[in-house]
Amino acid sequence: MPTAESGTDHRRPVEPDLREVTARLLAEAERIREGGGAEAIARQHAKGRKTARERIAALTDVDSSFLELGLWAGYQLYEEWGGAPGAGVITGVGQVADRRVMIIANDATVKAGAFFPMTIKKVLRAQTIAARNRLPLIYLVDSSGVFLPMQDEVFPDDDDFGRIFRNNAVLSAQGVPQFAAIMGNCVAGGAYLPVLCDTVLMTEGSGLYLAGPALVKAAIGQDITHEELGGAGMHAAISGTVDYHEPDDDSCLARLRRLVSLLPPDPKGAAESVPVDPPARSADDLFSIVRTDSSAQYDVRDLLAALVDGGRFDEYRADYGKSLFCGFARLGGIPVGIVANQRLRFRPEGGGPYQFGGVIYADSADKAARFVLDCNQARIPLLFIQDVNGFDVGRDAERSGIIRRGAKLVNAVSNSVVPKLTLIVGHSFGAGHYALCGKAFDPHFLFAWPGARYAVMGAQQAARTMLDVQVATLKRQGKQVDDRELNAIADDLRARYDRETDIRYAAARGWVDAIIDPLKTREVLALALDLATRQRETVGFPVGVFQV
Repeated sequence: MPTAESGTDHRRPVEPDLREVTARLLAEAERIREGGGAEAIARQHAKGRKTARERIAALTDVDSSFLELGLWAGYQLYEEWGGAPGAGVITGVGQVADRRVMIIANDATVKAGAFFPMTIKKVLRAQTIAARNRLPLIYLVDSSGVFLPMQDEVFPDDDDFGRIFRNNAVLSAQGVPQFAAIMGNCVAGGAYLPVLCDTVLMTEGSGLYLAGPALVKAAIGQDITHEELGGAGMHAAISGTVDYHEPDDDSCLARLRRLVSLLPPDPKGAAESVPVDPPARSADDLFSIVRTDSSAQYDVRDLLAALVDGGRFDEYRADYGKSLFCGFARLGGIPVGIVANQRLRFRPEGGGPYQFGGVIYADSADKAARFVLDCNQARIPLLFIQDVNGFDVGRDAERSGIIRRGAKLVNAVSNSVVPKLTLIVGHSFGAGHYALCGKAFDPHFLFAWPGARYAVMGAQQAARTMLDVQVATLKRQGKQVDDRELNAIADDLRARYDRETDIRYAAARGWVDAIIDPLKTREVLALALDLATRQRETVGFPVGVFQV
């Protein structure tokens, strides 16, 4: 039976080991966390200001974890401008005064905290996660505003700069607390962000204005100092715009902690009264279970044994639709329904041709759709684990109703009302990505491992398809292509597709929330489940809180 990934290619390169890929990406992630580099950090310190990461460390509780989101945003996208590590902003879930909050901190060491297109996308995603999980937001503002050379990609659309301010107002009306601490520049359109928040703090030496002194001089001929125009003292005593005037970063962050401590405490989690057993297998086993090759075979039950409590799960319809695993387990004490690709090659019950691991067959789509409905009926959150090469294709697949039955799964996932988490451990190709709660299907969080691949199809298949198209075009033009040219074209296409399927390419564009170390998978998933399942009560006011 032909499948989305059948066939081999003797020219196919050897895939690197998952442990090797992980080590390489973790080292690269540390370089991204350096932001604009040592010189830019020194300039920030010379102003008497902390860096964004230093501010987050001082704000959050000692020894608490920080789930960073969007670290790879902007990766290799803005090299003509000297790069923008992390898109010039840090976002993530941290703990402040024993309360979980979403933190959004401009990194002034990267182009003075200017907003690139991916900066916008990253902030919007953080606001979306905060809204969905009812997390208070803390903005640590230190930004020069829009990156002017790319203003046409930042300014006008419904998912551009203005959407952040619209979200500020809507979140406030929904009763989600928002704190803004101006700790540096806050100019032009960006000045609206803190003023649309519920509570505004500002440090001495910071600036809040629609136009800086130089622009005011050019526009209306007025000579005015930075402090007179928009300093903390002026806004505290004259305009009445800021609620708290702070002398420096330390006092501002200390005040923020006290203000957050006044919020209602976090509600109790679903797992707090349940004993939590460690997994049956070591997290280190994940490196030997999962390989980066798209044809790799493994039993997904072995992977689950290293993730779920006690390695225990109740498999749903274990003898039917075997290319998808469905079952119930607990993760960090929280009940969860799991839908995961089964990577083993097997022969269906009653005979017939072998089915290939990582391919979704019609009976599996039926099973998974029903399982998703059952989870919704019981209000059990869903975890989708992807290592999928696509849906089954070919004559027999079409006659089995693969499109119709796959559509049932897509429909069930689309209309789920329970929290959904997605983890890509291997490949995430084509409609398989959609059916297993891809980015377009609103997962509360979407994580990926360093060896993950993300595309409409695998590199081998895409290269073959594009090669056929190119060769046909050349032949129509009367050109002959010898084997040497053919191999060169194929290698170029494969290299391009390998680059574009690399998970860093996806993360750079915001298609995943975080690339995580396989060793920390259980920890990250447990935290995400806890955030998604705690019912934080928020009571909104029709217009939220605004400056009067």
